[in-house]
Amino acid sequence: DVIGGLDWVLYNAKEHNIRIVNLSLSASSTSSWVNDPLAQAARAVVASGIVVVTAAGNYGMATGKVTHGTVGSPGNDPSVITVGSSNMKLTTQRSDDVVNNFSSRGPTRGGMVMSSGQRVVDNLLKPDLVAPGNAMVSAASTSALGQWNRLAAQNTGLLSGLTDQVLNQTLMMLSGTSVSAPVVSGAVALMLQANPGLTPPLVK
Repeated sequence: DVIGGLDWVLYNAKEHNIRIVNLSLSASSTSSWVNDPLAQAARAVVASGIVVVTAAGNYGMATGKVTHGTVGSPGNDPSVITVGSSNMKLTTQRSDDVVNNFSSRGPTRGGMVMSSGQRVVDNLLKPDLVAPGNAMVSAASTSALGQWNRLAAQNTGLLSGLTDQVLNQTLMMLSGTSVSAPVVSGAVALMLQANPGLTPPLVK
């Protein structure tokens, strides 16, 4: 499980020089970031000096229209870097870039019930930034040519246009905030390489 994995990171970070954790996941939660278990685990990792980058979620569209307040956990925690998905429209200029409709948007809607019975909503401004996450081509894990990983095997559209595949060099195409988050994690790695003294808040 994810929380168990984060515990492993905490206990082994120094031995393996772990500086960044990428969480390409987002769980629906109505709890406040204060008491949400996944947010608490991510926050503990950040408190230990490790940068946590996480996906905002892919719940930005509901009943055919853009919906706000859909950022999931642990992206609802203020200490992590929460990443939404952008579409660069296959151009180099930024003027035509847009946020993908599926990308979850803030503010965060988790909350807690006070002793008075009143529910207080977090209303954090998330995601923190967006990164390319539309039709991204990347490595596809395969055991033999034509024996695709389960995701690609069940969704052959992910292989569309990727012809003449060679074993151990196979590719697949994905969209989502789960592929946007690693773009930011890579940028964070370059920042830490240039300045190893950066703390998670300074990186953010």
